[in-house]
Parts: sequence; structure tokens; C-alpha cells
Amino acid sequence: MLATSRAQGIDQNNQQGKFGADYVRVLASAAGLLWTQDDVDLDGVDLCLKLPGRTPRGFSPRIDVQVKTVRRPLIQNGVLAFDGLSAPQYNRLAGVGSIVPRYLFVVHVPTKTGEYAAVLSAGLLLRNIGYYLPLSDQPPLAAGDKRQSIRVRIPLGNVLTAESLRGLVAGSAVVPAV
Repeated sequence: MLATSRAQGIDQNNQQGKFGADYVRVLASAAGLLWTQDDVDLDGVDLCLKLPGRTPRGFSPRIDVQVKTVRRPLIQNGVLAFDGLSAPQYNRLAGVGSIVPRYLFVVHVPTKTGEYAAVLSAGLLLRNIGYYLPLSDQPPLAAGDKRQSIRVRIPLGNVLTAESLRGLVAGSAVVPAV
């Protein structure tokens, strides 16, 4: 007789991170964007999002994003205070000089993994909500403790939707000099 065991699946932290990236992928698909992922994360980029073809602002504009998740967000005074970036992660997003615009995406996920998604009569519901933050206007940090946690403040109005995501990507194109 064969022994049967119940499959455990991935641990909660990895499942949470995967769901956050999948949440962004679903929004990108709804926005008519393409997404790619490097085979090795050496650059702090989880996903590249691209609007294929020629646009009024250039050809195939794109953005690079770092996706983070949070189970219990700290919300105060109209902002989500997020402490989940290490100093090196922050520095990969902060400051000018990136050829491709970079964003931090933070997806608020339910505390229980079984509540990430639900099938309703109206369709598929993904919980909870995602936010975006550009950090190019913030200076990188001086060298220091690489384990240091950095707090960023994300305005609650910076909600990730198919429309806002498409706007971030379409607005990223460089207007050629005449």
C-alpha cells in the first residue's frame, strides 16, 4: 500500500510574495501591458512592464518594479507607512539615473492565504489592494547597515489599477528631442 501525504505547498511568506507579483501581473494584463521577469534578480527588479508598440511619447515605454507585500499595513494621515525595504533595496529604487523608471509596488494582502482570492458570481476577486511609489525624487542612502529597514510613505491615492498602471508605463516614455 502506498502511503499518502498531504501536500504542504509553499510557505506563507513565499506564497504572499508570489501573490503580490501575480496581483500586479493580473492588473498588467487587464491594462493591455506585457510583463517580463529576469531569470535572476540581481538588480532589485521583480517585473518589467511594457506597453508594446509606438505611442505618442515613444516606442514601447516600460517601467521596472519591485513588488512587496504587507499583511497588516500601518495607515496614518492618508499614507501607508511601509517598513519592508532594506537599505540596498531602497537604493536600487531611489535617485535619478535609471534609464528605465523604477517604482515600488506594495500590495496589501489578507492575513490568511485562503482569502487572497474568491470566485463570485460577478467574477474573480483579488484581495486586497496595491499601491505604487516612485522614489526617483528621493536621494539614495549613504553606505551603512545593509539590514537597516527603511520606512517609505505611500499616499493612499496611489492605488494600482489597470488604468493607473497603464498611465505609469505610458508616461515613462522619453520624448525625443527635436
